[in-house]
Amino acid sequence: MAKKDKRQKVTLTADARQGLVVKNTGSAYDVRLDDGLTVSCRIKGNFRIKGIRTTNPVAVGDHVMAVRATDDVWYITEIMPRHNYIIRRASNLSKESHILAANIDRALLVVTLRDPEVPLTFIDRFLATAEAYRIPAGIILNKCDMWDDSDRELGEAMKHLYDSIGYKTLIVSAATGFGLDALREETADNISLLAGNSGVGKSSLINSLIPGLGLRTGEISGLYHTGTHTTTFSEMLDLPYGGEIIDIPGVRSFGTIDFTPEDAGHFFPEIFKTARDCRYSDCRHTGEPGCAVKDAVADHLIAESRYASYLNILEEVAAGDADKYRKPF
Repeated sequence: MAKKDKRQKVTLTADARQGLVVKNTGSAYDVRLDDGLTVSCRIKGNFRIKGIRTTNPVAVGDHVMAVRATDDVWYITEIMPRHNYIIRRASNLSKESHILAANIDRALLVVTLRDPEVPLTFIDRFLATAEAYRIPAGIILNKCDMWDDSDRELGEAMKHLYDSIGYKTLIVSAATGFGLDALREETADNISLLAGNSGVGKSSLINSLIPGLGLRTGEISGLYHTGTHTTTFSEMLDLPYGGEIIDIPGVRSFGTIDFTPEDAGHFFPEIFKTARDCRYSDCRHTGEPGCAVKDAVADHLIAESRYASYLNILEEVAAGDADKYRKPF
């Protein structure tokens, strides 16, 4: 005997409007309709990205069609074509992805040298993913007010390294206001994704950019020197000087999901450029003869940290099922 479907039937009305997803709480989505009204929506439909399984089929930044039901509940029934999106692996062991944001102009990564210390590998994974999805990326070095002379030397070296590759790097302090004018200029009139580990000061930075907002900030764990989650959902926030920032929960790890061993090097601009001079066109820069990339690392023309990050990603991808990894776009 077939089981009865106990789910309540939803009858949609003809009141359908386009809108922008401005908040994702996990169970519902806030959609700003074209007339300025913001409504809470549920999902009706099966949304997928090119067959990739995602933990959140709808993301902040998505343009959607929202339809009101007869019980005055709103439903998202359609996602408009995305200009772009950026995703990461949902967890190190997961085959699912998580969409960080859609339809963005810039992806900015907030990092710190201490309390917490952000690994260079994490930075490079974020930048490589932004490259894969053709999204301009930059770095915000926060908490410079806490630096000693050694930190200051390291921070300036990091800025020089990433600036030279093409990733604009800003040294700022949410506590003192240092560098915030440059950050305002960088985010003005753009839709910017702000990402980073917990505890790097994302909420404090946003509070500085949007006076009176009052996002909750957290303390750093004295035992593990890591941050605590204060942002529990993704949200698009309007900047008073024009533009929007998408604030997302702190990211502890950044697993790649769309790379193949063949194209991993394409997402490191300096490696991709240098690889043109390798003896073999399919060189993976792991010991092949005539490898221009290995020579450039030995000559300090490519940073050893960047090369190590490339090898780390290459090892991760090569260890998986190649058929599971698809090139974006």
